[in-house]
Amino acid sequence: MSAFSLTGKVALVTGCNKGLGQAMAVALAEAGADVVGVNRSAAEATRKRVEAQGRRFHAVEAELDHDSAESIVERALERAGQLDILVNNAGTIRRAPALEFSEADWDAVVDVNLKAAFFLAQQVARHLVARDAPGKIVNVASVLSFQGGIRVPSYTASKSGLLGLTRLMANEWASHDINVNAIAPGYMATDNTQALRDDPDRRAELLGRIPAGRFGEPEDLAGAVVFLCSDAARYVHGHALVVDGGWLAR
Repeated sequence: MSAFSLTGKVALVTGCNKGLGQAMAVALAEAGADVVGVNRSAAEATRKRVEAQGRRFHAVEAELDHDSAESIVERALERAGQLDILVNNAGTIRRAPALEFSEADWDAVVDVNLKAAFFLAQQVARHLVARDAPGKIVNVASVLSFQGGIRVPSYTASKSGLLGLTRLMANEWASHDINVNAIAPGYMATDNTQALRDDPDRRAELLGRIPAGRFGEPEDLAGAVVFLCSDAARYVHGHALVVDGGWLAR
């Protein structure tokens, strides 16, 4: 069997009804994993694409900033029986100058991007330790885990914090054969960047800095997530795999 095969594994992917999450869920299914999708609403398009790969898709509808991580993981286990992989992909963003940024926008972003990601990882790790089973946790960070950005204080804080937590969890859980790593996407063609891509000046400014000369597509994360969730990455702990078209190298 290939070191990149995920046959027999079950992956929980948050925010996979479209965009980056959908592409990663489908990639994991292509590699052999069944998928539990955690979304605020039905993810029928993702279900169809996962099932087209001959894999099972289990839906859990939840609000990451309201439903407890314990409840979400319990519901996932009821449907799938076990979890071997967690991809903390769900995220949100609010834009405003730091001088004007509201506490409500701060909490809305940090609660989903950072708090929910940590407690979901904690619950999945507890399940893996109780099973005495190896596992993979992949947090979706950002190039703003390394940079400050502008007009996105809570997003920058949450993604910087998520990278720090990735390293902490890797330090604590590597001894349990749980690999915790991160993917740091650059500027991708998703809803989160729609406003930037619709602004001609900002679009030109961003593309002028990306060596690849284009925004990333969700499918550009497929190889990265399969690698980090597979035995091929068995000795990779606490790493942030940047997928940014060369943005940080500029």
